[in-house]
Amino acid sequence: MGIFSRLAQLIKSNLNDLISKSEDPEKMLNQVVLDMNTQLVEAKKQVASSIADEKRLAKQYEQEMAQAGEWERRAMMAVRAGNEELAKEALARKKEHDQLAQTFNEQWTKQKTSVDQLKKALRMLNDKIEEAKRKKNILVARKKRAEAQKSIQETMHGLRDQSAFETFDRMEGKIDQLEAEAEAAGEIQEEYTGDTLASRFQHLERTAGADEDLVALKRKMGMLPPEEAPAPAAEVPTRVEAASAEAPPTLRTEQDELAAALEELEAEQAREQQRKAGR
Repeated sequence: MGIFSRLAQLIKSNLNDLISKSEDPEKMLNQVVLDMNTQLVEAKKQVASSIADEKRLAKQYEQEMAQAGEWERRAMMAVRAGNEELAKEALARKKEHDQLAQTFNEQWTKQKTSVDQLKKALRMLNDKIEEAKRKKNILVARKKRAEAQKSIQETMHGLRDQSAFETFDRMEGKIDQLEAEAEAAGEIQEEYTGDTLASRFQHLERTAGADEDLVALKRKMGMLPPEEAPAPAAEVPTRVEAASAEAPPTLRTEQDELAAALEELEAEQAREQQRKAGR
């Protein structure tokens, strides 16, 4: 094979490959349907022309038959008048029209058969075009569905890429580090502001009634015996001064607890000051 033949074959193959890649199924199908509609319009014009020819031949046949009948009537009139020569000429003219009528009749019969076949072919072509339109819509829908599935698969493939998950893990680690640094800064700020006493009292106030609430809940659930009825009131002492001089037990208990808490806080502050002085 010569170099020019190989070059021509290479160019053809590259062009065919380029055309194949540039073909859009939806556009190609739309163009095919458009071409078929154009062919259908042309076929309808041809069938209409054939039908017109058929009607013209039928009309000419009728005209020749009418002329033949008219010359036969004239021949009868010549016979009644006793003019046989004129009657013969009229019959000869009638024979010419009969022959023409027979010719037109044969042509009309053939044309009618051809028109019937063209009409049948036109109906088949129209049915094919309608079927092609429906099939085109189905193929276009399949094409769009396939493109959507391909796009989804490509997206899923991108999500399965480890680099994306590594990025999420790395960002999560950074956020954890920021949260830890924020908590550490809060603890340092609380430690060096000298407000630990207030925070401890706030914690004590939040948890003050938790034990009593828990006991009440257990009694409500039947896990503890019911609360005993209060004892009857004691007799009023004779000497009011002696009774008022002595503080109630509940008040002494609260005062003791408060004193103990204050002592503990003072000891905590003393240790804190020693620890700071040791630095």
